[in-house]
Amino acid sequence: MLDTLRPLYPLFFASLGKNPETAHVTSLKILGQIEQNRHQFWANTTISALQKTFQYHSDCLSQTLWSLQFEHPLGLAPGFDKNGMGAGIWASFGFSFAELGAVTLHAQDGNPQPRMFRLQADGALLNRMGANNEGAHSIAQRLQATWQRHPRNIPIGINLCKSKITPLGEADRDYVGSFNALRPHADYFVINVSSPNTAGLRDLQSTQQLKPILRALESENKGDKPILIKIAPDLTYDDIKAILDLAMAHNLAGIVATNTTISRENLTTKILPATGKAITEENGGISGLPLKQRSTEIIKFIYQQTNGKLPIIGVGGIFNAEDAWEKITAGASLLQFYSGWVYEGPWSVKDILQGVEAKVEGAGFTNIQQAIGTTDNG
Repeated sequence: MLDTLRPLYPLFFASLGKNPETAHVTSLKILGQIEQNRHQFWANTTISALQKTFQYHSDCLSQTLWSLQFEHPLGLAPGFDKNGMGAGIWASFGFSFAELGAVTLHAQDGNPQPRMFRLQADGALLNRMGANNEGAHSIAQRLQATWQRHPRNIPIGINLCKSKITPLGEADRDYVGSFNALRPHADYFVINVSSPNTAGLRDLQSTQQLKPILRALESENKGDKPILIKIAPDLTYDDIKAILDLAMAHNLAGIVATNTTISRENLTTKILPATGKAITEENGGISGLPLKQRSTEIIKFIYQQTNGKLPIIGVGGIFNAEDAWEKITAGASLLQFYSGWVYEGPWSVKDILQGVEAKVEGAGFTNIQQAIGTTDNG
């Protein structure tokens, strides 16, 4: 039934363009209502229809990482579901994992609106949300209730960000506080020190600032949960190498490459229609197609530098199977997308997976893991 709505999606997408954040919030509220009422007939029927339309199963796409089973490589990137409102329903949209957040220890409203924009000519999103969320303890309560209604059936990650009110020198305690509050309710965690939308946050990517955070989390975690770090696409390769050395030294489970970019190079959009200002004057991070090439280059670099020993979650500019395959063969074990899902619609999950399956089989592989890092890096 839902497949019949697919031709209408471009019209629907265009109709929501005037206020993307309002559309986003409304969508999450609807999904939250469906999930909370999942044992009622109407909601159960809706969830079944979602699963029938969007889920895709293929043995050659499954893999195990960090003792977690991923049915295929494609997951939902953080930023879409900051407060875990749809945590229990993302599997029904065909995702094999979902990352919630960014979550901060203290609740915060984020930056002034408007703060979310579409750059349609570039296949991109510009956001300066500022990690608006309800705070770690409130979100922990929501997730506890969610998993009591229905145990999680895909790996759930949580993206941890420093609270705006916390001084940089106390960042380690802030991250540890969020981690401890949410530890029982998720399968892996990502240290976000790379969002451009919290003042000073990217400074934490320096080894001097990052080391105490990693040390504190390693001590608190004691190997219990996989902890990864998410890096910015705007770092130099020397900076990335320094972070990789720290990641290995502190037993991180992997790298997420990459966050949004502050670069405005090669954009078709020159003036942001919503504000009338030049795009170069607008703060915020850009995701989507402008990020695709740079994130793939960084994935390749990380894979080379670590000899493939540090799993990579690749994110940035994935719109189709070709984009996904480029990142896998560059070295990504898993993938996340957000902008591509918004632009192409929920049917894109199945489209991408079918395309990647064809590429795995066409390359003569029996499992997607054999394709990871096979790009000629010479």
